[in-house]
Amino acid sequence: MFNLLKEIRIRFSSDREMYRTLKNIFGFYPENIFLYKLAFRHRSAATEIIGGSRISNERLEFLGDAILDAVVADYMFKKFPLRDEGFLTEMRSKVVSRSQLNKLCLKLGLNNFITAGSELHSTWRSINGDAFEAFIGALYLDKGYNFTRQIIIQRIINVYFDMETLMSTDFNFKSKLIEWGQREKRNVTFHTTGETGTNHNRLYLVDALIDSEVFGRGQDFSIKGAEQQASEKALTRLREENLLTTVDPS
Repeated sequence: MFNLLKEIRIRFSSDREMYRTLKNIFGFYPENIFLYKLAFRHRSAATEIIGGSRISNERLEFLGDAILDAVVADYMFKKFPLRDEGFLTEMRSKVVSRSQLNKLCLKLGLNNFITAGSELHSTWRSINGDAFEAFIGALYLDKGYNFTRQIIIQRIINVYFDMETLMSTDFNFKSKLIEWGQREKRNVTFHTTGETGTNHNRLYLVDALIDSEVFGRGQDFSIKGAEQQASEKALTRLREENLLTTVDPS
């Protein structure tokens, strides 16, 4: 009886398309549809609430990024029990890279739900990947960590990623950024700006600088991983500004 009432409510809901899409792709109906609608609201279309604050998917993106990193790290740790930290960091980076998340959002059709300012929709290169991370954040808040982990592994990693192909694919964003700098005669450097935690829980914060200007920031439990994240973000910005003429980060 409960499921029948839910089906009827969804059928007549103004958000029925989103309900049905998530059910078809991931096998579940949302409990709190507002979270998912917010996940697809880009900051260029942020709505104002009481007190002048503007709401968008940025907070959910922050949360989803952390959840996705944790799940993929756990998956890689168990998938490759004999490989070292450097290999695991690189494999995780290949799965959660901005270019991969942009592609995932498009393959899943989630981009159809994104609300953004018209002036940004065609030029904001990371809008799809940001929305995907925000979706993961919404899923976590709506269904909890274990459910979210199951969706990421069974419905995303197992369906859209081939580990053998990933292992042979070059996703070294740091090398690509340095190569671009050499060709364009620009000074590319990396600066560790801080670290938090202790021992194996130490989180490193790294900036990627071009001619002393910060172009990307990354954080990871290894300096290498943080440099890769910062480099990818720097490459994304270079593409947005039409400066990336010699190296493609994807």
